[in-house]
Amino acid sequence: MISLQKFQTIHRSCFPCAAPQLGISTSVHNRARASFLVKSEQVPTTLASSSPVAAETKKGFLDVTDKNDGYSFLCPFGWQEVVVEGQDKVFKDVIEPLENVSVNVIPTTKQDIRDFGSAQEVAENLLKKALASSSQKSKLIEATEHDIEGKTYYTFEFITQAPNFTRHALASVCIGNGKFYTMTTGANERRWQKMKDRLHTVVDSFRVFKV
Repeated sequence: MISLQKFQTIHRSCFPCAAPQLGISTSVHNRARASFLVKSEQVPTTLASSSPVAAETKKGFLDVTDKNDGYSFLCPFGWQEVVVEGQDKVFKDVIEPLENVSVNVIPTTKQDIRDFGSAQEVAENLLKKALASSSQKSKLIEATEHDIEGKTYYTFEFITQAPNFTRHALASVCIGNGKFYTMTTGANERRWQKMKDRLHTVVDSFRVFKV
């Protein structure tokens, strides 16, 4: 099992500063942005030729795939891609900015997420050191382990409370391709009951594939 100190060092390098629009912490991540293409019958041709990777495979969602970094997920239709320093990919609702999905990718020498500890341990450490800023209070609700196509994922539900908002969120973490992947989605607590089914669809759709 990796030491807590080493785990904290990895994530400090990845999430040192706050990103209010996401309700999480981020950092500078100097990598070339992946080339994406969006394809959907509901998307105009002009948009489809210039926007991120996606094909509508479930009603109300777009399938977003990053072939360079090796991951995919479903994104609610209508959410727009935005650039957030420290994040590999971010989509959010333009009216409700706390409703978003983000993916962060950092290098690791570990081969399996279990090398960092149990789902509970990893979730608690991420909340303390990465997914909540120093000004936010966080509460872990649940952490679970899933094996999908021979790869282990940790999925957890948590709440972060800032002075001006409370965010209810879900996250999925996985290791593959020599990288540590963190996918996070959530909404304002006041809209959680309305959004939770869609957000569970998003986080449950997250997959890491070999590149």
